[in-house]
Amino acid sequence: MKPQRKVITYGTFDLLHMGHINILRRAKERGDYLVVAVSSDEFNKLKHKEAYYSYEDRKAILEAIKYVDEVIPEHNWGQKVKDVQKHDIDVFVMGDDWKGEFDFLKEYCEVVYLARTSGVSTTKTKQELSKKHG
Repeated sequence: MKPQRKVITYGTFDLLHMGHINILRRAKERGDYLVVAVSSDEFNKLKHKEAYYSYEDRKAILEAIKYVDEVIPEHNWGQKVKDVQKHDIDVFVMGDDWKGEFDFLKEYCEVVYLARTSGVSTTKTKQELSKKHG
């Protein structure tokens, strides 16, 4: 039996949209097991980012998606190396808006930046909702 190829990606995953589904699907295509690290509520505060849904809700939503095998919390910027080592990760995947930012992980695993889904983002969705209901 061939060894399982494990993939990890990171994000806030608030107000789920097709861009999120696309990156999860494309990340899972790179291996057999997908770990998704989701920003905790405390980490979002540190990043000055406000999520509509709590960490627990975002975790539950992601766990219901067929591409996702495991959801872990992201508590700080510096935990990526530990996560890759602890979860025996082969491939680290992020959107290409982060291109080059995580190249330091190449020492531990393959690093892949995937093109984002054009025209879709949580920020854009929040802006459009506030226009409609503002």
